[in-house]
Amino acid sequence: MSNLSIINKNLIIFLLALGALIMPNLSCFADEIVSDNELDYIEETTHDENTAYISDIQILGANIIKADYVLSKMSLKKGSLYDKDAMQQDLKKIYKLGYFTERMKAIPVKNSNGTISLKIILEENIPITDFTIEGNTVVSTEEIMRYLLPLKGKPQNIAAINQAMEQINQCYYDKGYILSKIDSIYDDPDGTLNLSITEGKINKILISGNEKTKDFVIERNIMTEPGTVYNENQMKQDLVRLYSTQAFKDVNRTIEPTEENPDLFNVTIELKEQRTASVSIGGGLDSATGAFGSVGISDNNFRGRNQRVSLTGMVGSGILMSDSSIKNNMNYQAELSFFEPHFLNSDNSLMSRIYFRELGSYQIPLAIERRIGLEGTIAHRLKVNPKLSSTLTIGGEYIHLKEGDWNRISKQYTSHGLSISDRAKQLQGGYFLRIAPGLSYDSRDSAVNPRHGALASIRYEEAFGLDKFGQTNGRLTGMAKKYYPVAKKSSLTFTGRGGLKIHGDNMPEVMAYRLGGPYTIRGYKVNGVGTGTSFIMGSAELATPIPFVDRLKVNFLQNLRLTFWVDAGTVFNPTISSTLYDRPIHAITAGVGLKINMPGVGPLSVDYGFPLTNPGPNGSRHGYFTFGAGDMMY
Repeated sequence: MSNLSIINKNLIIFLLALGALIMPNLSCFADEIVSDNELDYIEETTHDENTAYISDIQILGANIIKADYVLSKMSLKKGSLYDKDAMQQDLKKIYKLGYFTERMKAIPVKNSNGTISLKIILEENIPITDFTIEGNTVVSTEEIMRYLLPLKGKPQNIAAINQAMEQINQCYYDKGYILSKIDSIYDDPDGTLNLSITEGKINKILISGNEKTKDFVIERNIMTEPGTVYNENQMKQDLVRLYSTQAFKDVNRTIEPTEENPDLFNVTIELKEQRTASVSIGGGLDSATGAFGSVGISDNNFRGRNQRVSLTGMVGSGILMSDSSIKNNMNYQAELSFFEPHFLNSDNSLMSRIYFRELGSYQIPLAIERRIGLEGTIAHRLKVNPKLSSTLTIGGEYIHLKEGDWNRISKQYTSHGLSISDRAKQLQGGYFLRIAPGLSYDSRDSAVNPRHGALASIRYEEAFGLDKFGQTNGRLTGMAKKYYPVAKKSSLTFTGRGGLKIHGDNMPEVMAYRLGGPYTIRGYKVNGVGTGTSFIMGSAELATPIPFVDRLKVNFLQNLRLTFWVDAGTVFNPTISSTLYDRPIHAITAGVGLKINMPGVGPLSVDYGFPLTNPGPNGSRHGYFTFGAGDMMY
């Protein structure tokens, strides 16, 4: 045998021997493409790792993500009994962290003392280095970046990226952009993450269902415009405005993508008109007018322009539930009113009316009062806050008072030691020009049976005496209501009102504030608490549907409310009338009632209240029924 053959033979034997020495110390790699399959371990038969304890765990390949963070997610710890099934589950947990590729290995190395050193070899995803955002117009890039910046500098993590995408989508949704979405997301080799957003723009706004109402009336109530990003919050406000016109009994919208571009949408406003013209003839008994007859003609959608026209007339026989201070006299009333919801521009409205009234005076005892007036109120919605409006009322009024029962009023003056010469001051009237600027705030969730929000107003009225300038006076009046929801359909309302004479020592008594009756302190007759130059009052009222009745599918019954209430108030600087009839000046009452709140009319109510304080000689400790149409005094 040649020397070369001997050398080759010896070399082969040496390599085989070296391999035999090395192999027992090599651990088997567990290459894991994380899936539902178990890891495949190549185990040595000379030992069993499952009977060995882990002396050390090394995390290799975790550069940006801290090794301690990875260790905290594993069930196997230093000192744990090694278990390859547990190792398999730990590898799956590490993969689900989202920061590492599928190429990961677990290497158990047996030490001479019988323990195992465990090596976990990982490969991080490419780190995110930057972001690009395209397509956003209604949400700023800075706001979107708030959700993305926590990802920057970390390995790409599918779960974290998906969470950021959900947050961005939710941001759009919370702002009302419900059609917006992240259209695509992809990364560049340099680690830049690219987002493309489609925000859902409006292609057309279509109107259907209107027959009488003009298209321009509907369009001027829709602030949403074609070409803009669709906003559900804005559309809801548009639908509320349309419903509030009282021309429609149902208002809805549908959204459909266009065939040409699924990212463009057509919005259809679907309307169902209701009858808006009515003729009413009626009669009955009323606490203020006695036996009466009435006739009315109205149209809440005059000429299809959403203008409101109303002509009403009433003749009554006289007061039924009056005290001795009110002259029982035939009651004549007539009023023509016209409302233009868009006066000059969309932010203005105009309410105008002409009226005539002749009745036994509530303000001046035993006098006959006649009022003829014309006034107009312009309301302007402020752009700084759509819930806030300014008002300006300008009007002229003629007030005439004549004696109704000289003998009885003379006796009243004499019995109270007052000079009858003061009677002439009580009967002062005249011609007045009224100018009244004001502010109003309305955040109620509904004008009919509101349960959330607030309603407030303040107005200053200057009444110029045209024939007797010395009677010029100014008054400041305010009101605030706050609504709180109770249970599912009930509400609790707190109300405060007040009025103050600012100037005018010779202000006619007929312009004084009064408390008592259905619009102020219930449970008292009109003026039963007193009249004065200033007042303050408050109310608390719980309104709730009548059990089972509200379930009936009748609009009238669904709007019916049972009320429990407390009223309290007082007048300041009482007038001569309060002295003549020993009115209590202040009062607290409690009671129950029924109320139905009708759009365009306001609340109609019947209440029974009884006084919790001294009702005075002309009041009743047992209280009274009061009937009201419309809201309480401004």
